[in-house]
Amino acid sequence: MRVRAVRHLLSRAGGVLQILAIALLAAVCVDAAVSADSNEQQVDTALVVSVDISNSVDEHRYELQMDGIAAALEDEGVINAITNGPNGAILLSMVAWSDTPSLVLPWTRIASKDEAKAVAAKIRKLPHQTGEFTCMTRMLRSVNDKVVTQIPAQATRVVVDVSGDGPDNCNADEPIEGVRDELVSNGVTVNGLPVNIGDPSKPIDTGGGAAEPSAAGAINQTLEEWYKTHVMGGTGAFVLPANGYEDFGRAMRQKFVIEISGGFPSGKKLAQGRMRDRR
Repeated sequence: MRVRAVRHLLSRAGGVLQILAIALLAAVCVDAAVSADSNEQQVDTALVVSVDISNSVDEHRYELQMDGIAAALEDEGVINAITNGPNGAILLSMVAWSDTPSLVLPWTRIASKDEAKAVAAKIRKLPHQTGEFTCMTRMLRSVNDKVVTQIPAQATRVVVDVSGDGPDNCNADEPIEGVRDELVSNGVTVNGLPVNIGDPSKPIDTGGGAAEPSAAGAINQTLEEWYKTHVMGGTGAFVLPANGYEDFGRAMRQKFVIEISGGFPSGKKLAQGRMRDRR
């Protein structure tokens, strides 16, 4: 409407008025272009997916993780969560971690079903990387210093999604809670997806859900409890466990919907989701 009004003024003006009208038209066009570019750059969620590739993750388990993440991105519920947000877009990056973290998927914008499927195809083709230890603290430090700081657009929410089958066993130079709290102080939400290998109801050091012991000595917690204590943090943070790697895709899909839509899940809702997906 503003452009049409300026054009009408331009058609009736002459001399100085015509010059002023041209300048006003140019300003309106620049303002519209800037607004469009600003909307294009905004996203609802910037999501870092961090995946355990330590010694306990063999080729089959690695493939289950990659296929689970890819299938989650192809899921209609996840795509609807992406495209129906206020900005209709998210940013996704992926870190594979063990002894050291590696950014295997740089920040990628997803704003449509086709883009989600294209990213899923890339993830399925990522080569299997291996490591020995579960160096979660080092991974979170790298994400805080090198990944979150490089988000290429304004995001309403920034979420780090941590999955793994054991506690940190690397004798890190700093406590994991300190790095987690630093992320939270930077406005990041850290969610957990512990992968239970043994009995999820037993403490880690008595045959519980962890695939590998901790370097910090005895842990009288289940793997899910350890994640809640040492990993989870920030606004709306939660932990959603997977019952083995075969259940990883289900957990990741449910997690994506919550994280992308910005919901806050109750324990009851998470339990209902697990039961529904097993039917």
